[in-house]
Amino acid sequence: MDSLRLHPDTVEAVKQRADIVDVVSEHVVLKKRGKDLVGLCPFHDDKSPSFTVSAGKQFYYCFSCGAGGNAIKFLMELGKQPFADVVLGLAQRYQIPVQTLEPQQREEYQRQLSLKEQLFEVVASATQYFQHALRQPQGAMALTYLKQERGLSEETIQRFQLGYAPGAWAGLYEYLVAQKRYSADLVEQAGLALPRRSGKGFYDRFRDRLIIPIHDSQGRVIGFGGRTLSGEEPKYLNSPETPLFDKGQVLFGLDKARQAIAGFDQAVVVEGYFDVIALHAAGITNAVAAMGTALSAAQVRQLLRYTESKQIVLNFDADKAGAKAAERAISEVEDLAYQGQLQLRVINLPGGKDADEYLKQAGPEGYRDLLNSAPLWLDWQIDRLLADKDLEQGDQFQQAIQALVALLGKLPNAPLRSHYIQACAERLGRGVSRQALQLEQDLRSLVKGQRWHGQSRRWEKPGDTSRRELAEAQLLRVYLHCPPFRPMVRQELQRRELDNFGIQVHRVLWGLIVEIEEAHLGLEGLQAIDRGGGEPELLSEIDLLAILRDQSPDLPLDLLRRMESLLYLSETTAADLRRPTLGVRQAAASLEKLRCDKRCRHLLDSWQRQNIQSLERCIETLLSGEPSDLSAEDPELAMHLLWEELNGEALQFQRLFDEERRYIDQLNEQIRTTQTDLVAAPVFEPEIA
Repeated sequence: MDSLRLHPDTVEAVKQRADIVDVVSEHVVLKKRGKDLVGLCPFHDDKSPSFTVSAGKQFYYCFSCGAGGNAIKFLMELGKQPFADVVLGLAQRYQIPVQTLEPQQREEYQRQLSLKEQLFEVVASATQYFQHALRQPQGAMALTYLKQERGLSEETIQRFQLGYAPGAWAGLYEYLVAQKRYSADLVEQAGLALPRRSGKGFYDRFRDRLIIPIHDSQGRVIGFGGRTLSGEEPKYLNSPETPLFDKGQVLFGLDKARQAIAGFDQAVVVEGYFDVIALHAAGITNAVAAMGTALSAAQVRQLLRYTESKQIVLNFDADKAGAKAAERAISEVEDLAYQGQLQLRVINLPGGKDADEYLKQAGPEGYRDLLNSAPLWLDWQIDRLLADKDLEQGDQFQQAIQALVALLGKLPNAPLRSHYIQACAERLGRGVSRQALQLEQDLRSLVKGQRWHGQSRRWEKPGDTSRRELAEAQLLRVYLHCPPFRPMVRQELQRRELDNFGIQVHRVLWGLIVEIEEAHLGLEGLQAIDRGGGEPELLSEIDLLAILRDQSPDLPLDLLRRMESLLYLSETTAADLRRPTLGVRQAAASLEKLRCDKRCRHLLDSWQRQNIQSLERCIETLLSGEPSDLSAEDPELAMHLLWEELNGEALQFQRLFDEERRYIDQLNEQIRTTQTDLVAAPVFEPEIA
């Protein structure tokens, strides 16, 4: 159809009805900040939230790239769609009558709209048919199942519009076609009927099944799930993909859970229809279910629109299938979790029960207690890795180590990585502190090897050395001249995995410091302090400056002279130490950023080279004439699928690069000093010698 000339009244009505927060939050994870909402800008490679949405002004603006406008412009820019198409889409979404300047265009538009509207009517009629059948003698067994085995009240059955599909081969089809006068083609497009193999006539998709209607977010029925009552396979049968129903975009129960998700500030994702129904019946109304597929990023973004803290709890069955479903869901959304846009938690119910079974045993309060104590997704994965391992057996211990290293190596956040390395070492050490300390060192070394990319000097840039020298000197001066802050420096180095100084004079001086401290406190005492334990106050009692100034280490003269600038303060260097906590944080973050920058350069280079190699292999494969599952009549599609297959490694480099860049943004925030930081930081007056 030619581009519509829309009547100004229609355009104005769309502008008035289209809510900017509603529209934008389908594509951007928004968080409340003051009276506005913020998120990562979708129009450029945004690393920290610079994209603001004002509900009051119905306007968005990016302070980084300058993009801005209303809901219509947002969709036009995001999807590169013409104005008329966007307005039409919003008009349909908000059920606004469309007027055009040319009558014949309106007729054509109405014809296009009529298919979806008719399909909504067909599935609504089918819903009524199923509900009626449930109350007939033929539906008695299904109704008994709902009330006695599932324990559902009449109110819950009606609220979810549960029904029954009779066992007749074409009962629904004949009702819709003969009585309701819908065309056979329309009933088939609604996913309710299938053509007979003979080519003559149709038969019902759902027969002798308990029927669970599936609603969109506006509460309209768009499809059905059917549970067998006779042991027939499959146990659950869903509607096929239709113009109304796309299971990858739909969450069962979301229409009924939206307000509760906002109220509880938490969304619970369970595995099945009856888990959702049972939870809602028990008053836990913030529960939804994915439609038999892994929870997708698109579905997660739908949920995040309603929870300010962005908390989602996965509760899949505790059997192997449920655990795999949870792992698939995590793999789909872990990037959002890494970015901090999602607080993802996972629970497994005791005894391998599903939510419905557990509610009957422990009641709503027992389930809520589990929700409140649900572990973060990383803790859940670590528990899973270690659960079935006998750590007394060498081979199983080795398997556990390898799995943990692979998992922890993915974490771009060094302090978080350090926290989990320490926690895992304690679990593997089984209460033996000496063993846990050694395991922690081994795990750090292995994880560092997992993340070796970019450690070579090849990836350094001019200026890196001078920045490193300034940051390392700051840490050493704080350590020497601000004794109360020595534990903080040690713990920050440990937390950020900054296990060595890069500048020679700093490396030598730190080695001397460690020798002196080991002589006073012992190696285990120092390691305990590094991990946040031990007796940290003992560090400040060691007069490092006096010992280092008095002794004359056998070092080259130039090193001794360079070391003097660290052992003796000038007025300028003393002034830099007045707020040691800020200095330590900024210096440590700067050193970590230098390492991340190098890794990014390596990953970017690998990503670009891998893309070229993938393209070369793709062309070579196509020219070789190797057989393909695709028809030769569609070479463009064949090329696309082959490219995706061969480009997997390049996409992995891209993912790692993006994660590292996001973490660098966090480090930049730590390096910046605000007025609030200056006011809050404790002041220390070092002595000038």
